[in-house]
Amino acid sequence: MPLVYLAVAALVIGFEQLIQWKYGPMGIIAFLALSIGIKAKNTMIGGIGAVILVMLLAH
Repeated sequence: MPLVYLAVAALVIGFEQLIQWKYGPMGIIAFLALSIGIKAKNTMIGGIGAVILVMLLAH
């Protein structure tokens, strides 16, 4: 079971690094807002993060 947690943590860190490399600090802020909004079940914060990510991807 700890191996699964380690693998998931490595994937999340890798995904965050990919977003930061490709979209810069604004991508990390958007990803964090989206993930915090989902975890806290706060649709406003999650929606803001999703909108920022969509705007960054729309280039």
